[in-house]
Amino acid sequence: MNRIGIIGAMELEVKELKARMALSKVEKKAGMEFHEGTLNGASVVIVRSGVGKVNAALCTQILADLFHVTHIINTGVAGSLNARLDIGDILISTDALHHDVDATIFGYQPGEVPQLGCREFVADEDLARLAKETCERVNPDIHAYMGRVVSGDQFISDNLIKSRLISQFQGDCAEMEGAAIAHGAYLNQIPFVIIRAISDKADNSAQVDYPVFEAAAAKHSAALVWELVKEI
Repeated sequence: MNRIGIIGAMELEVKELKARMALSKVEKKAGMEFHEGTLNGASVVIVRSGVGKVNAALCTQILADLFHVTHIINTGVAGSLNARLDIGDILISTDALHHDVDATIFGYQPGEVPQLGCREFVADEDLARLAKETCERVNPDIHAYMGRVVSGDQFISDNLIKSRLISQFQGDCAEMEGAAIAHGAYLNQIPFVIIRAISDKADNSAQVDYPVFEAAAAKHSAALVWELVKEI
């Protein structure tokens, strides 16, 4: 039987989903609350991981070890690195990588974790395709794109950094958890997909745009996840 782990970094990103689930129990681990139950008929564990890659990685491993999830969906918001991606649009991951890892002095690519054997963590193709098709159906007022998620422990709000993430990593959106979740899912051989609603342009306007559009972006993501779990 499938059991889907749903991770959001912030309460806003999982609040609506938790409100709509049929809750069976809540288990606390590592300062996180894991809400077990069903969502739109699917067996799920919904959790707020907290912000940043360490929190996200810990959360992913707990979902693997204690809850034995068969799939992972990471939902949340991100800053756009792609001119096609407007605020309010949704990006579905093709893959994810760490933009703040640098072991190039030892011959590794920028973003490549030493001795791992890969730089990009590839999302499950069936999950990603299903997420895009579902988004187009449930959120007809916005655009859904496939693309690369780049993650690091910093909120991107500088044009120079944004330009580097585009040129060096060909990133489509930037945020702070996706690559860590993808990394953990890869090591545990769990199919995953990252869903990111665009809340800002990851430039000098980000500090203004983010709080204004965060709530609307999270709502679109929640609508997508609600329908997606039913299809898995």
